[in-house]
Amino acid sequence: MSLELDDISIRLQDRELISLSASIGPGEVLTVMGPSGSGKSTLLAFVAGFLDPAFTASGTVRLDGLEITNMPANLRRTAMLFQDPMLFPHMSVGENLLFAIRAGRAIPGKVEAGFPSGITKQRAGASWADRRKIAEAALDEAGLHGFFDRDPATLSGGQKARAALMRVLLSQPGALLLDEPFSKLDTDRRARVRDFVFEEARQRKLPVLLVTHDAADAQAAGGAVVTLG
Repeated sequence: MSLELDDISIRLQDRELISLSASIGPGEVLTVMGPSGSGKSTLLAFVAGFLDPAFTASGTVRLDGLEITNMPANLRRTAMLFQDPMLFPHMSVGENLLFAIRAGRAIPGKVEAGFPSGITKQRAGASWADRRKIAEAALDEAGLHGFFDRDPATLSGGQKARAALMRVLLSQPGALLLDEPFSKLDTDRRARVRDFVFEEARQRKLPVLLVTHDAADAQAAGGAVVTLG
C-alpha cells in the first residue's frame, strides 16, 4: 500500500501549522520533524481521523488509492504508536495481543502482510486457541518468547514497545503512524527498538509516517524528511 497526502493544510485560528503534500510508498518512511507545538502530532491526528475540532483542515488523504479523508477513524486502517506503549494494564501481555485479532471460526488462508512471519491469515476470524498461537508467534518474533502470561507492568520499556508494535501489526493496518514512540527509551534500547519497528514495517510493506524532534530517528528511518517551523 501507499499513503498519499495531497495539499494538506491544518490551521489553528489564523495560524497555519501544516502545509504538506507527500507520497509514502510501501515500506517507506516519511519523517516529519519540528519543535514542540509545530503541528507534528496534529498531522498524525488528521491522518488517523481524530483531529481536535479546534483545528481546521483541508486536503486529501489516500491509502492504497482509496480516499480516507472523511472516513471514521476505525475504518481507515491506520495504526498509531505513541510515546507510551499504552498496553492495557488489566490484561496480560498476550491478552493485549489477542485484543487485536478477530474472534470467530478459523478458516485457513495464505500468509499475508500484517501477520508475523509464517503465520496464516484467518480470513473469517479465529478460535481462541488459534488466536493464542498467532499471539505467541508474534511475541516470539519480537523476542518475547514465554511472555504471554506476563503482567505488562513487569516489562522493560523496550519490551513494552515491542509488544505494543506487535499488537498494532496484528490488527492488519494499511499504514503505520509513529508519534515519537522511541522518545522515552534510553539510548541503547531506543536504537534497538527503532531498528525493530522499521524492519517490521519494511517486511510488511507498510508506509510509515514518523514525527519526531530527534535527528537520529530521521537518520535511522532512511527516508525523506520534512521540517516544520
